[in-house]
Amino acid sequence: MPEFPPRRDDHPPFPFPHIEQTPPSRISDHPEFHSLRRAQRRFGIRATIVSAGGFLLYVLLSSFVPAVMNQPLFGRLTVGLTLGLGQFAVMGVTAWCHARHLRTRVDPLARGLRSRLQHENASRARSAARPDGSGRPLQPGTGGFRTW
Repeated sequence: MPEFPPRRDDHPPFPFPHIEQTPPSRISDHPEFHSLRRAQRRFGIRATIVSAGGFLLYVLLSSFVPAVMNQPLFGRLTVGLTLGLGQFAVMGVTAWCHARHLRTRVDPLARGLRSRLQHENASRARSAARPDGSGRPLQPGTGGFRTW
C-alpha cells in the first residue's frame, strides 16, 4: 500500500468560497477593524466573567457552605442541585446573547468593512489596469499586452 507524504503547507486542498482573499496586513491596519475587534472583545470579556464567575460561585458554595447547598427546596430538589442546573441556563443565555451581539453589532461592522475594502481593491485594480489610469480594461494588441 503506498504511503502518502504529509502535506507541506497549511492550505486546504480546495479554496473556501466564503473566505475573502484580502491581505491581512491591509485589513488589520484599518481603523474600522480595530473598532470591530474592540466590540467583540468587550462582549467576550463580560460574557466570560459572567459565565466563569457563576460557575466559580457554584463551586465555592458547594465547597465551603455545604449546609446551604443541601437545603431542600421541593421534595428532593436542593439549592445546590437548582444552582447546578442553573449553570445550563446561564450558558444558554450567554450563548444566545453572544449570537445576538454578533448579529446586531459585529456583523454589520464586518460587512461594511468588507464591502469598503472590496470597493477600494476593485477601484485600485481598475486604475492599475491601464497605464494612463483611466480605469478602462486594456484590449489585446493595444500596447498593454504583448502579442505572440
